[in-house]
Amino acid sequence: MEKLSLEAQVRELLKLAATASTGRSAHTVYGGHEHVLRQTLIALNAGTSLSEHENPGEATLLVLRGRVLLIDGETSWEGRTGDFLVVPQSRHSLDALEDSAVLLTVAKHG
Repeated sequence: MEKLSLEAQVRELLKLAATASTGRSAHTVYGGHEHVLRQTLIALNAGTSLSEHENPGEATLLVLRGRVLLIDGETSWEGRTGDFLVVPQSRHSLDALEDSAVLLTVAKHG
């Protein structure tokens, strides 16, 4: 069994995002390309985004800190600390409305 403090990871990733030219940082905390399930912490500075991209499989976002906007074409969902969002199966983007951290969980299609 492994134990990991997501709160400590969030603090570290937000520090890294603050100095990154992209305004974001990420770290896979479980899984990877050889697994079906992958969980990645993503930190975004306010005003930055993950531009529109395809969904690699079933996915969810747990907002660990801050406020984000998940956008799917004309539709958007705002997530705040503690909110759980189901990522649409279509192309989508994620905007940080304030300094934010999310846990992205993806179960890749086979």
